[in-house]
Amino acid sequence: MKTVDLLLLRESLVAMLGEDIGTGDITARANSPPDARVDVRYVSKQPLVAAGLAVIQEVVLLVDPEVSFTALTTDAASPEKGIALAEIRGSARSILTAERTSLNLLQRMCGIATLTRQYVERVRGTRARIIDTRKTVPGWRVLDKYAVTCGGGMNHRMGLFDGVLIKNNHLAFHSSITKAIEEARRHVGHLVKIEVEVRSLDELNTALAAGADVILLDNFTSELTRKAVELVAGRVPLESSGGITLDTVRSFAETGVDYISVGALTHSAPAVDIHLRVTPE
Repeated sequence: MKTVDLLLLRESLVAMLGEDIGTGDITARANSPPDARVDVRYVSKQPLVAAGLAVIQEVVLLVDPEVSFTALTTDAASPEKGIALAEIRGSARSILTAERTSLNLLQRMCGIATLTRQYVERVRGTRARIIDTRKTVPGWRVLDKYAVTCGGGMNHRMGLFDGVLIKNNHLAFHSSITKAIEEARRHVGHLVKIEVEVRSLDELNTALAAGADVILLDNFTSELTRKAVELVAGRVPLESSGGITLDTVRSFAETGVDYISVGALTHSAPAVDIHLRVTPE
């Protein structure tokens, strides 16, 4: 996901603003003259990877189409501490009303992109690619997954509709991995890939023989992952998943595995520190 469709997001962004504004920003009305104008900058208080500038521009313009928004960097760029990411000029009331929603979005998206970039840097020089999961905030998945790509990561499936992933709970309804794969083949087209989660080398051999397109190594150690890579010998892509951290990701990447999925990219990324610096015109 290299771009975000703002038209498709508009309804969600309107709902986010509505949650905060309700019947109106009573603080801005009470403390800002109707004709007051300000020059505002979003400034980073730490090094980060930018993500979501077009999204927060849309948020601000939904509050007031007359406001002037200028991005001062680009998504996927790495501005240092103290660098302005964007500038807004216009009605003080409008900008203050949009402040919190736009900051919440920007801080979260930049946080995901920044954490993703750290993982990507840790595996640099290996064949492994860092990918995300479906562990996203409900309703924010498009934004979370876009932020991952800004950080240099890749997206796994977008949802339950665009790829088969047979996990342990699905296997409860079948006598074997082989039966589960056969059943999946009967229900999806020949262009849809089938990935299977395995928890041992025996299950790996079974999935391989049954024709799995991709195999997910669930909670394998790095040593066992290396054995799995040798056993498969490039016949299908292998994905490592389960509790992999910044401290351990390199050891998994050096096994020769193809993909490393990290749920923490989207469920545990800390929001980065960005603030609005307001200057009355």
